[in-house]
Amino acid sequence: MIIKHNVQLKPYNSFRTKALAKLFCEPATLDELIEVIRTHPHEKKLILGGGFNLFFTKDFDGLVIKPAMEQVKTITDDEQQVEIEVGAGMEWDALVEHCVGRGYAGLENLSLIPSTVGACPVQNIGAYGAEVSEMITRVKAVNLKTGEVEIFSNEECQFGYRESLFKRHPHYAIATVTFRLNKSFAYQEKYADLNRELEGITNPTLTQVREAVIRTRIRKLPDYRLLPNAGSFFKNPLLSWKEKEELLKVLPNTPIYNAGVDLFKTSAAYLIEKAGYKGLRRGQVGTYEHHSLVLVNHGTEEGQEIIAFAQEIQQEVKKRFGITLEPEVQAY
Repeated sequence: MIIKHNVQLKPYNSFRTKALAKLFCEPATLDELIEVIRTHPHEKKLILGGGFNLFFTKDFDGLVIKPAMEQVKTITDDEQQVEIEVGAGMEWDALVEHCVGRGYAGLENLSLIPSTVGACPVQNIGAYGAEVSEMITRVKAVNLKTGEVEIFSNEECQFGYRESLFKRHPHYAIATVTFRLNKSFAYQEKYADLNRELEGITNPTLTQVREAVIRTRIRKLPDYRLLPNAGSFFKNPLLSWKEKEELLKVLPNTPIYNAGVDLFKTSAAYLIEKAGYKGLRRGQVGTYEHHSLVLVNHGTEEGQEIIAFAQEIQQEVKKRFGITLEPEVQAY
């Protein structure tokens, strides 16, 4: 395995901001991952997936590890379900396509999410009424502090809304993720946009659902290769009953969804739009004209410009509606 020095990270983050990594490597096996962690015990470390949920504001004085394992291994297989272990470096949508093509149900609503398999549990990626945590049975990771392999059950991953143990304690390099998927499929109406896209189709197939998700995402979200972005920049806020009532006083038509006992979720995109930021541009940074939750880069290489614009949005939403927007995208 080659360890490179002073590597430009602009191609490795979807916002395309510039930064140099002191050291950079792409381990292709679990043994290589363990080796590089153990041979660089004192270097600050950053695990990089597809670079779709982070961007850089300065150089990284340490070791950037970009896992490159892409194997798909069948663990169990019976008439009802299949369990597969997948390497962290595999592109997420390639896995979804692989599963749908074989009739394995569970991941189809997560089609076209820009990510890698190793990054998906960290963020607990979700879309159209599904979260990846519903399908994960185990995560194999290497502790960045000790170089030891640790295996986490679904429960031990401590999944929440866009949350996990790995996000709260980022000293793990995920090597493989194991998924349990179903061999039978019946479409369930969970999300209005997807239901509309499938309207008129009786008993949609896995492939039809995947294609509908892809069409919907393409229509709503910009291609990061043409207009650099990191997808949804802020989380949808979770509200207490009191916070919900206060919000409805100032913004009566706000969409509100039940999210648990005395918990409610609202739309960050709606709040940003009502604050006047949909399609707005500040210099080389703005919000996407078709989706206010997506911050886009019109040409800057400086991450600080993105930070400044995101903070401006946060301040305005807080001032108008009393809601604090929490970033989903990480800045380094």
